[in-house]
Amino acid sequence: MTTDDADVYRRQQFGARTGFGKSPALLVVDFVNGFHDPDILGGGNIAEAVIATRPLLDFFRSRGLPVVFTRIVYAEDGSDASLWSEKLPRLRSLTETAYESQVVAALAPRTGEIVVRKTQASAFFGTPLSATLFRLGVDTLMVSGCTTSGCVRASVIDAMSLNYRTVVVTDCVGDRALGPHHANLFDMGQKYSDLMTCSEVLAALG
Repeated sequence: MTTDDADVYRRQQFGARTGFGKSPALLVVDFVNGFHDPDILGGGNIAEAVIATRPLLDFFRSRGLPVVFTRIVYAEDGSDASLWSEKLPRLRSLTETAYESQVVAALAPRTGEIVVRKTQASAFFGTPLSATLFRLGVDTLMVSGCTTSGCVRASVIDAMSLNYRTVVVTDCVGDRALGPHHANLFDMGQKYSDLMTCSEVLAALG
């Protein structure tokens, strides 16, 4: 993104901040073994984003704030395989019991924390996530996870569409390639979310 390009967005009044509401939750998108491993579906800066997410997760847990994890989970027999899994056939290996589909050990969900199974990119599409957040009274989502250009972006757009104040925690999201990571962070920050680092989020909430 050049200075001239960024100036176009400023002149057209993109990039306004929506800030925090009163009731935040942490959404951890698809930080599973398959996306953590560069030999399966991972690579890039995903491993670093997992490490950076740990203090954010610890903060939410210590305050008793809602934490929601997502996993891509397809049926063992492929009966719910979608057009998306035709585009990305290796997604079909992410079944309920598969190693690839389990949340990484460093961030493993605790008893009582919500785990949403999905078969599409967005954490909201065809899942109970929105109803769950409504029940919990959540109005603000802090988003970590992967990939920045894929499931994170899709989830953030749907969150904005559902009127959640949304913050992408920039050092806590990752992608298998850095070009799409940086481009999508910029674009989400201009149109769909606020962008903050983990330390900025902790300071603001603390």
